[in-house]
Amino acid sequence: MVRFRAKLLDATGITHLSRVVSTLSKVAKTCVLRLTPDKVFFVLSDRMAQSSGMRIWCNLDQSNFFDEYRVEGRDERHQILLELVTEQLSRALRTALTASSVKMKLTNKHTPCLTMEVIMQGSAGHNRSVTHDIPITLVPTKFWCEYEEPPMPRYQVSICLPPLKTLRHAVDRLKNLSNYLILSANNSGSFTVEVETDDVSVRTQFKDLDNPVVENCTASEHPDDPEYFVSARVDIRKFGQFLQAQLINPTRIVCNILENRAVHCFVLHDDMHLQYFIPVVIR
Repeated sequence: MVRFRAKLLDATGITHLSRVVSTLSKVAKTCVLRLTPDKVFFVLSDRMAQSSGMRIWCNLDQSNFFDEYRVEGRDERHQILLELVTEQLSRALRTALTASSVKMKLTNKHTPCLTMEVIMQGSAGHNRSVTHDIPITLVPTKFWCEYEEPPMPRYQVSICLPPLKTLRHAVDRLKNLSNYLILSANNSGSFTVEVETDDVSVRTQFKDLDNPVVENCTASEHPDDPEYFVSARVDIRKFGQFLQAQLINPTRIVCNILENRAVHCFVLHDDMHLQYFIPVVIR
Protein backbone atom coordinates (compact mmCIF):
# COMPACT_ATOMS: atom_id res chain seq x y z
CA MET A 1 0.00 0.00 0.00
CA VAL A 2 1.30 3.45 -0.92
CA ARG A 3 -0.07 6.73 0.38
CA PHE A 4 0.42 10.34 -0.65
CA ARG A 5 -1.30 13.43 0.71
CA ALA A 6 -0.32 17.05 0.25
CA LYS A 7 -1.80 20.52 0.62
CA LEU A 8 -0.88 23.88 -0.90
CA LEU A 9 -2.18 27.03 0.77
CA ASP A 10 0.20 29.64 -0.60
CA ALA A 11 -0.76 31.28 -3.89
CA THR A 12 2.89 31.77 -4.83
CA GLY A 13 3.61 28.06 -4.41
CA ILE A 14 0.56 27.09 -6.48
CA THR A 15 1.51 29.50 -9.27
CA HIS A 16 5.13 28.39 -9.36
CA LEU A 17 4.24 24.68 -9.40
CA SER A 18 1.79 25.37 -12.23
CA ARG A 19 4.53 27.10 -14.24
CA VAL A 20 6.96 24.23 -13.70
CA VAL A 21 4.41 21.65 -14.89
CA SER A 22 3.35 23.85 -17.83
CA THR A 23 7.01 24.09 -18.86
CA LEU A 24 7.30 20.30 -18.82
CA SER A 25 4.02 19.78 -20.68
CA LYS A 26 5.40 21.71 -23.66
CA VAL A 27 8.15 19.13 -24.23
CA ALA A 28 6.82 15.91 -22.67
CA LYS A 29 3.44 14.28 -23.29
CA THR A 30 3.88 11.96 -20.32
CA CYS A 31 6.32 11.96 -17.43
CA VAL A 32 7.05 10.10 -14.22
CA LEU A 33 6.33 11.87 -10.96
CA ARG A 34 8.76 10.58 -8.34
CA LEU A 35 7.71 11.41 -4.78
CA THR A 36 10.09 11.12 -1.82
CA PRO A 37 9.72 12.50 1.73
CA ASP A 38 11.95 15.51 0.90
CA LYS A 39 11.69 16.10 -2.81
CA VAL A 40 9.43 15.95 -5.84
CA PHE A 41 10.91 14.91 -9.19
CA PHE A 42 9.52 15.04 -12.72
CA VAL A 43 11.39 12.69 -15.06
CA LEU A 44 11.35 11.96 -18.77
CA SER A 45 13.65 8.96 -19.13
CA ASP A 46 15.36 7.35 -22.15
CA ARG A 47 12.51 4.86 -22.51
CA MET A 48 9.85 7.58 -22.43
CA ALA A 49 11.78 9.93 -24.72
CA GLN A 50 11.77 7.68 -27.78
CA SER A 51 9.57 10.07 -29.79
CA SER A 52 11.26 13.36 -28.86
CA GLY A 53 14.73 12.06 -27.99
CA MET A 54 14.94 14.65 -25.21
CA ARG A 55 15.52 13.50 -21.63
CA ILE A 56 14.40 15.72 -18.76
CA TRP A 57 15.06 15.76 -15.05
CA CYS A 58 13.34 18.25 -12.71
CA ASN A 59 14.09 18.44 -9.00
CA LEU A 60 11.91 20.39 -6.51
CA ASP A 61 12.33 20.79 -2.77
CA GLN A 62 8.83 19.94 -1.51
CA SER A 63 9.07 22.29 1.49
CA ASN A 64 9.23 25.27 -0.89
CA PHE A 65 5.85 24.39 -2.43
CA PHE A 66 3.70 22.39 -0.01
CA ASP A 67 2.29 23.40 3.38
CA GLU A 68 1.50 19.77 4.22
CA TYR A 69 3.19 16.80 2.59
CA ARG A 70 3.28 13.09 3.45
CA VAL A 71 4.58 10.14 1.43
CA GLU A 72 4.45 6.48 2.43
CA GLY A 73 6.08 4.18 -0.10
CA ARG A 74 6.87 0.49 -0.24
CA ASP A 75 10.65 0.73 0.16
CA GLU A 76 12.80 2.02 3.00
CA ARG A 77 13.16 5.39 1.24
CA HIS A 78 9.35 5.72 1.04
CA GLN A 79 9.36 6.52 -2.65
CA ILE A 80 6.36 6.50 -4.97
CA LEU A 81 6.83 6.58 -8.74
CA LEU A 82 3.83 7.16 -10.96
CA GLU A 83 3.37 7.94 -14.64
CA LEU A 84 0.83 10.49 -15.81
CA VAL A 85 -0.12 12.72 -18.74
CA THR A 86 1.68 15.99 -18.14
CA GLU A 87 -0.96 18.20 -19.78
CA GLN A 88 -3.71 16.77 -17.53
CA LEU A 89 -1.76 17.79 -14.43
CA SER A 90 -0.97 21.18 -15.97
CA ARG A 91 -4.63 21.79 -16.81
CA ALA A 92 -5.72 20.91 -13.28
CA LEU A 93 -3.14 23.26 -11.75
CA ARG A 94 -4.20 26.11 -14.04
CA THR A 95 -7.71 25.93 -12.55
CA ALA A 96 -6.11 26.39 -9.11
CA LEU A 97 -4.34 29.69 -9.77
CA THR A 98 -7.01 31.64 -7.88
CA ALA A 99 -7.73 28.90 -5.32
CA SER A 100 -7.53 29.34 -1.57
CA SER A 101 -6.15 25.81 -1.20
CA VAL A 102 -5.29 22.70 -3.17
CA LYS A 103 -5.32 19.16 -1.78
CA MET A 104 -3.66 16.23 -3.51
CA LYS A 105 -3.88 12.53 -2.74
CA LEU A 106 -3.69 9.11 -4.36
CA THR A 107 -7.06 7.44 -4.85
CA ASN A 108 -8.52 4.43 -6.63
CA LYS A 109 -11.61 5.35 -8.64
CA HIS A 110 -11.99 2.33 -10.92
CA THR A 111 -8.40 3.13 -11.84
CA PRO A 112 -5.53 4.59 -9.79
CA CYS A 113 -5.68 8.41 -9.80
CA LEU A 114 -3.91 11.44 -8.49
CA THR A 115 -6.92 13.34 -7.15
CA MET A 116 -6.69 17.10 -6.79
CA GLU A 117 -9.33 19.04 -4.85
CA VAL A 118 -9.29 22.76 -5.61
CA ILE A 119 -11.06 24.99 -3.06
CA MET A 120 -12.34 28.31 -4.40
CA GLN A 121 -13.54 31.11 -2.18
CA GLY A 122 -16.97 32.18 -3.39
CA SER A 123 -19.19 35.14 -2.60
CA ALA A 124 -20.79 35.61 0.82
CA GLY A 125 -18.13 33.42 2.39
CA HIS A 126 -19.27 30.26 0.61
CA ASN A 127 -16.54 28.00 -0.77
CA ARG A 128 -16.87 25.76 -3.78
CA SER A 129 -14.63 22.88 -4.73
CA VAL A 130 -13.56 21.39 -8.04
CA THR A 131 -12.14 17.86 -8.13
CA HIS A 132 -9.76 16.58 -10.80
CA ASP A 133 -9.04 12.85 -11.08
CA ILE A 134 -5.85 12.38 -13.09
CA PRO A 135 -5.31 8.74 -14.14
CA ILE A 136 -1.91 7.36 -13.18
CA THR A 137 0.13 4.19 -13.62
CA LEU A 138 2.33 3.10 -10.73
CA VAL A 139 5.84 2.34 -11.99
CA PRO A 140 6.99 -1.21 -11.03
CA THR A 141 10.05 -1.26 -8.75
CA LYS A 142 12.11 -3.13 -11.37
CA PHE A 143 12.06 0.05 -13.51
CA TRP A 144 12.90 2.51 -10.72
CA CYS A 145 16.58 2.56 -11.66
CA GLU A 146 15.61 4.40 -14.88
CA TYR A 147 14.41 7.37 -12.85
CA GLU A 148 17.45 8.03 -10.68
CA GLU A 149 19.21 11.35 -11.15
CA PRO A 150 21.36 11.22 -14.29
CA PRO A 151 25.10 11.76 -13.86
CA MET A 152 26.44 15.17 -14.81
CA PRO A 153 27.85 14.92 -18.34
CA ARG A 154 31.61 15.25 -18.74
CA TYR A 155 31.77 18.28 -20.96
CA GLN A 156 34.46 20.39 -22.63
CA VAL A 157 32.83 23.76 -22.21
CA SER A 158 30.17 25.21 -19.92
CA ILE A 159 28.58 28.59 -20.59
CA CYS A 160 25.68 30.67 -19.29
CA LEU A 161 23.24 31.30 -22.14
CA PRO A 162 22.22 34.84 -23.11
CA PRO A 163 18.75 36.16 -22.15
CA LEU A 164 16.05 33.77 -23.34
CA LYS A 165 14.10 36.35 -25.32
CA THR A 166 17.20 37.34 -27.29
CA LEU A 167 18.23 33.72 -27.95
CA ARG A 168 14.70 32.72 -28.99
CA HIS A 169 14.63 35.54 -31.52
CA ALA A 170 17.98 34.50 -32.98
CA VAL A 171 16.95 30.83 -33.31
CA ASP A 172 13.51 31.68 -34.74
CA ARG A 173 15.17 33.60 -37.59
CA LEU A 174 17.17 30.50 -38.53
CA LYS A 175 14.31 27.97 -38.55
CA ASN A 176 13.36 28.59 -42.17
CA LEU A 177 16.92 28.04 -43.37
CA SER A 178 17.70 24.57 -42.01
CA ASN A 179 16.41 21.71 -39.88
CA TYR A 180 19.63 21.65 -37.88
CA LEU A 181 21.38 24.11 -35.61
CA ILE A 182 25.06 24.15 -34.65
CA LEU A 183 25.66 25.22 -31.05
CA SER A 184 29.21 26.36 -30.31
CA ALA A 185 30.87 27.82 -27.22
CA ASN A 186 34.34 28.50 -25.91
CA ASN A 187 35.90 29.13 -22.51
CA SER A 188 36.28 32.85 -23.20
CA GLY A 189 32.58 33.63 -22.85
CA SER A 190 31.44 33.32 -26.48
CA PHE A 191 28.42 31.32 -27.69
CA THR A 192 27.12 30.98 -31.25
CA VAL A 193 24.09 29.54 -32.99
CA GLU A 194 24.62 28.73 -36.66
CA VAL A 195 23.01 27.05 -39.63
CA GLU A 196 24.94 25.73 -42.61
CA THR A 197 23.49 24.63 -45.94
CA ASP A 198 24.87 24.20 -49.43
CA ASP A 199 23.69 27.73 -50.25
CA VAL A 200 24.14 29.74 -47.09
CA SER A 201 25.83 29.95 -43.70
CA VAL A 202 24.31 32.21 -41.03
CA ARG A 203 25.73 32.70 -37.54
CA THR A 204 24.74 34.75 -34.50
CA GLN A 205 27.39 35.20 -31.82
CA PHE A 206 26.99 36.26 -28.20
CA LYS A 207 30.00 37.51 -26.22
CA ASP A 208 30.97 38.33 -22.65
CA LEU A 209 29.00 35.46 -21.17
CA ASP A 210 30.01 33.65 -17.96
CA ASN A 211 31.83 30.30 -18.01
CA PRO A 212 30.77 28.72 -14.70
CA VAL A 213 33.14 26.30 -13.00
CA VAL A 214 31.59 23.04 -11.77
CA GLU A 215 33.88 20.70 -9.84
CA ASN A 216 34.55 17.17 -11.10
CA CYS A 217 32.63 17.69 -14.33
CA THR A 218 35.26 18.69 -16.87
CA ALA A 219 36.22 16.19 -19.52
CA SER A 220 39.85 15.13 -19.95
CA GLU A 221 39.90 16.57 -23.50
CA HIS A 222 39.21 20.10 -22.25
CA PRO A 223 40.58 22.49 -24.93
CA ASP A 224 43.94 24.08 -24.07
CA ASP A 225 43.02 27.19 -26.07
CA PRO A 226 40.19 29.11 -24.33
CA GLU A 227 39.26 30.64 -27.71
CA TYR A 228 38.62 27.19 -29.26
CA PHE A 229 34.94 26.61 -30.05
CA VAL A 230 33.39 23.28 -29.01
CA SER A 231 30.40 22.45 -31.22
CA ALA A 232 27.47 20.06 -31.47
CA ARG A 233 24.66 19.81 -34.03
CA VAL A 234 21.04 19.50 -32.83
CA ASP A 235 17.55 19.47 -34.29
CA ILE A 236 16.58 23.15 -34.49
CA ARG A 237 12.95 22.38 -33.62
CA LYS A 238 13.93 20.53 -30.46
CA PHE A 239 16.22 23.33 -29.30
CA GLY A 240 13.52 25.88 -30.14
CA GLN A 241 11.02 23.78 -28.20
CA PHE A 242 13.35 23.85 -25.19
CA LEU A 243 13.64 27.65 -25.41
CA GLN A 244 9.91 28.23 -25.85
CA ALA A 245 9.03 25.97 -22.92
CA GLN A 246 10.72 28.08 -20.25
CA LEU A 247 7.99 29.76 -18.19
CA ILE A 248 9.70 29.92 -14.82
CA ASN A 249 11.96 32.99 -15.21
CA PRO A 250 15.15 31.09 -14.36
CA THR A 251 18.05 32.67 -12.53
CA ARG A 252 20.30 31.39 -15.31
CA ILE A 253 20.59 28.63 -17.90
CA VAL A 254 23.89 26.82 -18.25
CA CYS A 255 24.71 24.94 -21.45
CA ASN A 256 27.34 22.17 -21.36
CA ILE A 257 28.75 20.84 -24.65
CA LEU A 258 30.87 17.79 -25.41
CA GLU A 259 31.99 18.07 -29.02
CA ASN A 260 29.62 16.21 -31.38
CA ARG A 261 28.46 14.00 -28.50
CA ALA A 262 26.35 15.79 -25.90
CA VAL A 263 24.35 18.94 -25.17
CA HIS A 264 23.14 19.37 -21.62
CA CYS A 265 21.17 22.42 -20.46
CA PHE A 266 20.77 23.21 -16.77
CA VAL A 267 17.90 25.59 -15.88
CA LEU A 268 18.52 27.08 -12.43
CA HIS A 269 16.01 28.73 -10.14
CA ASP A 270 16.03 29.52 -6.43
CA ASP A 271 14.01 26.47 -5.41
CA MET A 272 14.39 24.04 -8.31
CA HIS A 273 16.65 22.87 -11.08
CA LEU A 274 15.67 21.44 -14.42
CA GLN A 275 18.00 19.45 -16.68
CA TYR A 276 17.54 18.85 -20.40
CA PHE A 277 19.59 16.35 -22.39
CA ILE A 278 19.17 17.38 -26.04
CA PRO A 279 20.14 14.71 -28.59
CA VAL A 280 23.05 15.44 -30.89
CA VAL A 281 22.65 14.86 -34.64
CA ILE A 282 25.74 13.43 -36.33
CA ARG A 283 26.43 14.66 -39.84
